[in-house]
Amino acid sequence: MILSVVVPTFNESENVGDLVERIDRALSGLRYEIIFVDDSNDDTPDVIEKLAENNPAVRLYHREKGTGLATAVIDGFDLAKGRYIAVMDADLQHPPEILRPMLAACLCRKCDCCIPSRFIPGGSDGGLNPYRKLVSGTARYIGKIALSSIRRVSDPTSGLFMFRRECISEADLRPIGWKIMIEVLAMADYDSICEIPYVFCEREHGESKLSAKVTKEYLLQVAGLMFRQKKHPGVRVERLGEKAVAKCVRKLDSIRTSSQR
Repeated sequence: MILSVVVPTFNESENVGDLVERIDRALSGLRYEIIFVDDSNDDTPDVIEKLAENNPAVRLYHREKGTGLATAVIDGFDLAKGRYIAVMDADLQHPPEILRPMLAACLCRKCDCCIPSRFIPGGSDGGLNPYRKLVSGTARYIGKIALSSIRRVSDPTSGLFMFRRECISEADLRPIGWKIMIEVLAMADYDSICEIPYVFCEREHGESKLSAKVTKEYLLQVAGLMFRQKKHPGVRVERLGEKAVAKCVRKLDSIRTSSQR
């Protein structure tokens, strides 16, 4: 299996059906799985179970006493079977269509990690309101000041990323709260990162989980990582434009077509 898509969920029953449908279209022709790690107290797990009945790629792990998004993602890592692991939110603000370009970039450019960015040419954070843009920007720069391991990454506090599963085989992941990517970037083993542009979308259903508690947990996480982070002095960070990404996708599609002959 080439890819595991880990999706933490909390009360996202209105979004998960569209998410699965769009992931199926985006990854057509590839072997993949969608792992929902669910902490919901509504009918979200029932909706996911019905999806799984008709789609063998869908897996559900429902936690009765879940302890937040970051630990949900860690549980998803443990369940994943793919050579590559992707993480994305269930609210559709991370467009599922970006998964194929992410995988194509990893394979084509031989990168350990792929991080879609709102802040390189072709990207946009238009799906955030002004208040959330301020909070997101402040969190991003606090992290870059405090953690050398994320300074060269343009969008390190997003929840959308992909990496080779071997990168975390010996990583001491102890995340607090929601910002799982900075934990991975600080503690995993990797030599190369590629960034590709993407447009952050508006939420159509449900509510944002942003709160004062989330902000406090992020600050505690950054403080802890200042003393725990691994040094990554020789990491190659490559930023791909839209044309380069499209070329990688065409190469992936041509390889897949050849293998089916």
